[in-house]
Amino acid sequence: MTATRLSPSVSGAVALTASAALLPVLAVLGELRPTWGALAAYAALCAAVGRHSRPVAAPLIGAAAWLFHNGFVEHAHGTLALTGPGHEAARLLLFTAAALTPALLTVRRRTPYDLAA
Repeated sequence: MTATRLSPSVSGAVALTASAALLPVLAVLGELRPTWGALAAYAALCAAVGRHSRPVAAPLIGAAAWLFHNGFVEHAHGTLALTGPGHEAARLLLFTAAALTPALLTVRRRTPYDLAA
């Protein structure tokens, strides 16, 4: 029995919702500032959503996490700002890779027997 994977649009919606839900948790923990803990929390969130998503959804998941991390953790009150193209690209790449890795690891390999069915 194979598990149904989330479509890219649903994965993006789940990532946006989970990213928003992570903010109060980070605030209670005192991590609502640019720290390694907040970065790791968003990377873990991307990995959790990516595990149940198709690999093609990884850029959407990474972008959703980046939006909330940039807007509420890096900068206050939902203000998106670029601190530097290299820094922002690295964070976006980290979140996308965190979502892509488990998505690729859980893809079921098709065998010749599967193709005959």
